[in-house]
Amino acid sequence: MTAYTATVTVRLKNGVLDPEAETTQQALERLGFELDGLRSADRFEIDLDADTPDAAADRADEMAERLLANPTIHDYEVTVAAADR
Repeated sequence: MTAYTATVTVRLKNGVLDPEAETTQQALERLGFELDGLRSADRFEIDLDADTPDAAADRADEMAERLLANPTIHDYEVTVAAADR
């Protein structure tokens, strides 16, 4: 088994209201920053052991499907890298 770090990034789907991002965008614009848009996201870093990077990605994908994201309103992305443990 090899140590991997899987990163799961969870975002609201396009068209789903994102009040946190809207409030943050308004505050940034008041500070003088010009933005075309802003979206909030949650990022989870998961340290795990697996036989292959694909196996680690499959486990992280299952975690996202079952708990970390709500597939009705969220999109998510999984990336895997060798862990720095």
